[in-house]
Amino acid sequence: MKRWLIVGLTLLLFAPAPARAQWPSDDAAPEEFALALNAKLLCSGVWVQGRPPELHAAADQRRFAHFSWSDDMTYVVDQERKRVVMSAPGIPDRVAQYNGDQGCSILPRGADDISFSPTEVGKQWPLAEWERWPTGERLSDAALPPEVDTRALERALDYAIGNQEHGQNTRAIVAVYRGRIIGERYAPGVSRDMPHLSWSQGKSITAALVGVLVEQGALTVDQRAPIREWEAPDDPRSQITIADLLHMSSGLDFNNLGLGNPNSLSTENHHFRIYFDGIDVFRHAVSFPLAVEPGTRWRYLNSDPLTLGKIVRETVEARGESYHAFPWTALFDRIGIKNAVLETDAWGNFILTGYDYMSARDWARFGLLHLNDGVWEGERILPEGWADYISTPAPAHPSLGYGGLFWLNAGGAYDRMPPDAYWPAGFMGQNTVIIPSRDMVIVRLGPSPGDGFAPYLNKVVGDILDAVEPRRDGR
Repeated sequence: MKRWLIVGLTLLLFAPAPARAQWPSDDAAPEEFALALNAKLLCSGVWVQGRPPELHAAADQRRFAHFSWSDDMTYVVDQERKRVVMSAPGIPDRVAQYNGDQGCSILPRGADDISFSPTEVGKQWPLAEWERWPTGERLSDAALPPEVDTRALERALDYAIGNQEHGQNTRAIVAVYRGRIIGERYAPGVSRDMPHLSWSQGKSITAALVGVLVEQGALTVDQRAPIREWEAPDDPRSQITIADLLHMSSGLDFNNLGLGNPNSLSTENHHFRIYFDGIDVFRHAVSFPLAVEPGTRWRYLNSDPLTLGKIVRETVEARGESYHAFPWTALFDRIGIKNAVLETDAWGNFILTGYDYMSARDWARFGLLHLNDGVWEGERILPEGWADYISTPAPAHPSLGYGGLFWLNAGGAYDRMPPDAYWPAGFMGQNTVIIPSRDMVIVRLGPSPGDGFAPYLNKVVGDILDAVEPRRDGR
């Protein structure tokens, strides 16, 4: 039985006081934002992934220049309050707090708590080890299909996890063929069930939640986005549709200045600000004017999936349902996802553009749901044809490389993948490659340094495909 209803009612009686947020923090220096970013990442490493703080700081933060960890930074891990405080001389401390099933949030500057009541979500899986994959964890002990060249597959998987050879810091790789795990590898010290920081793979979770609401009849892709801030008849943003948002084609005047440059850690970096400042990410996303007509320009911008997240929240809460439980009751519990943590801002809004954690097997389940056109063990979860919709090139994308919050190989960017391959992709090399023509899903997770990753992924996927001869029926 779900416990979130009881827990949610209890927490209403003991809800924290609203955060005394000083937002916007336009006068913050880049060094302050670096403190906030690293506090959040370290908080999640400790309480979401269960890693020792010194290990996580060294292996996942200090080593990567784009997180701007400097030698004068120090941190305190407060086990009692479950928070990380990052400090540096002459700069205001920044705090990230663990909030149970909602993971870690950056507290707004000047705040001492979050502004929502955490909710316990998810399903208990006492028989997970004994239930059969894909909903459970127990794998088939039957021989692999005859078209699988086991030696070639072993070589491909060994290379994929062999970071000494390619330096990509791969921590998990899972290959699924015809609905069955045919091979998996994990780096030393990484458990099968560890949730990995999946970054922008979470955008595709937002697409799936929209798909669930479309299947339920609550939304349509062609309708205008139901955003109160845009509803005035003379507001040109009122013409933005849900399809425009799925296609990253809203036309909003929203910047993406990247990471690793002098302007990265500033309030002008609208795209990345949600990761390093304690702001209301939904309010942020919908606050910008139009730059161009909706549907005419493709830009990779967090504004669009965050706006969809706001629509999901308001649609679910208008029905009297728990927003924080919705991803589990509507999607994860139904397909056996067991290790997901979706993190929020201090106002309880999911940051599903980057602060999402799932295990490799759970991403494989997510990919398999799409491979099966939204049907799981006979039950339809996503609308019929949804997988085709999100894997069709966005009309405004110049090279057929993006669909509905999924990346595509329709333009042939990867020569060792079929053109029908598509995938959720996240910063630093998080990928779940779905290949309908080969009935396969391939998951790769781990914080890649970036250099050489595309050729590495092309080789890994290509080698795994080469190890499985196409069946006589063409699949």
